[in-house]
Amino acid sequence: MRLAAECEILFEASEPTPVIFMLRPRSGEGQWVVAETYLLEPSVSVTEYTDTFGNLCQRLVVPVGAFRLHTTACVEAAAEIDVYPGAPFVPIQHLPEEVLRFLLPSRYCQSDQIGNLALEIVGDAEPGYDQVEAIRHWIQTHVDYQYGTSDASTSALDTAQSHVGVCRDFAHLGIALCRSLNIPARMVVGYLYQLDPMDLHAWFEAYVGDRAESPTVGRWYTFDATQKEPRGNRIAIAYGCDATDVALSTQFGAMQLLEMKVAVEALEEEINIKVRDSLLSDP
Repeated sequence: MRLAAECEILFEASEPTPVIFMLRPRSGEGQWVVAETYLLEPSVSVTEYTDTFGNLCQRLVVPVGAFRLHTTACVEAAAEIDVYPGAPFVPIQHLPEEVLRFLLPSRYCQSDQIGNLALEIVGDAEPGYDQVEAIRHWIQTHVDYQYGTSDASTSALDTAQSHVGVCRDFAHLGIALCRSLNIPARMVVGYLYQLDPMDLHAWFEAYVGDRAESPTVGRWYTFDATQKEPRGNRIAIAYGCDATDVALSTQFGAMQLLEMKVAVEALEEEINIKVRDSLLSDP
């Protein structure tokens, strides 16, 4: 499906503030960026670079006063996410080098302290995809989604104890539980079509077998513990070990977020409706 995603953010800076934004999706597996815009008011000089995860980062200095950032992206997104019950665990010795870092504990995902809970959750599920799905289902059914119950310091351990959080917390907990079982897991932030309420979203991916007959070959699969069923029509913006790596705005000074608006629409549906209405209106 072709999706149109839009994000508008308004800041107020009391002093010139260096900022790194991460708001541009890139083409890759499961999505193709057809067109995009990136507008700054007032206009300032921007330097773009690619970080170690392949994310597109925009580096600039926000001037004193009001500052508005408006991005749009037209993206061909996969209508469904791939699911593969029974996909096997990939032995660590066969993991690609670039995947190994997603096995390690990180700031918000203390996988070295959550192993007993992971074993309890997965029970006798087969190592690999089935264990990850057991984790996703447990979080979805045992953790309540509630705004205002966590903050930027909330970790996977906190969420495991409180059983409340938002999408960021759900993803951190899923990642930590997977890594404790030696399954690589990473965080993803982006857009989800028809998310309610609409906002920027976070989920996680786990690296397990691609083909049952070849357990040494693996790939990333999407898991979203905030949703009851697998859902596609996602636009990924950034990947990382946890929220530290995928912050859409990292500021180094006094700058206040005043407002943020997010919208995702299906362009094909709009086009089909316009064509239908045009045909019906013809004499």
